[in-house]
Amino acid sequence: MSGLIGFEHVGMTASNAERTIAFYCDLLGLRLALRKAQPNGDLLFLDAGGGMLEIMVPNIVDTTRSRDVQPGEAGMRHLTFAFTDVDAMLARLEAAGVEVVERPRNAHNTEMVKRVAFVRDPDGIIVELIERAENR
Repeated sequence: MSGLIGFEHVGMTASNAERTIAFYCDLLGLRLALRKAQPNGDLLFLDAGGGMLEIMVPNIVDTTRSRDVQPGEAGMRHLTFAFTDVDAMLARLEAAGVEVVERPRNAHNTEMVKRVAFVRDPDGIIVELIERAENR
């Protein structure tokens, strides 16, 4: 019988490899595990510790900005990363000019999350920053 090993990765598209690496690696702390040229663009694997982002950066000049998933529409609403101090991380991101969607606040689902904040990555994808609840 085959069993689940764990979460592996989420696949996404970005418009610029350098900006994407700067945001996710330099600012958020993910690790660039692989960067590989493909016939249709660059492929990045960014390691978050418990799973990865697989990011395709196509050789298309006019890659459009990500759009938010609307109520009643299926899709991925945001990516979430856990930090020891959401307020400090948001201050770091703000100093780097990152777009803030929602400033740090206490979470609604306190069984899982203590504090939350939301920002946008360079392509407009919503990224949630959390502090985990004490019992996690």
